[in-house]
Amino acid sequence: MDLQQYLPVILFILVGVGVGVAPQILGFVLGPNRPDAQKNSPYECGFEAFEDARMKFDVRYYLVAILFILFDLEIAFLFPWAVSLREIGVSGFVAMMVFLTILVVGFIYEWKKGALDWE
Repeated sequence: MDLQQYLPVILFILVGVGVGVAPQILGFVLGPNRPDAQKNSPYECGFEAFEDARMKFDVRYYLVAILFILFDLEIAFLFPWAVSLREIGVSGFVAMMVFLTILVVGFIYEWKKGALDWE
């Protein structure tokens, strides 16, 4: 087995690690470091922390987060479809309309069930 075949992969990994690690090291080395009591204090939306950080979240928070990710990913499918619409023709158009219909029906269902309401 010739190890020279793996050279592009190794270079890709090294460049990826370098791009991820180098800015962090530069920021740590070159960035200002002047801590004071206010910078080191816990901060949460302008208020002092008043409860334990390990408290349980309401399930509605997770539901809204999952719904956001779901609908956000569905919209991401529209971009490649729109770019290749001329090549995929009528069958691709019909398939996307079925997909969007299912998406809209799911959205209406969630809306009617009150999953999007925040109390």
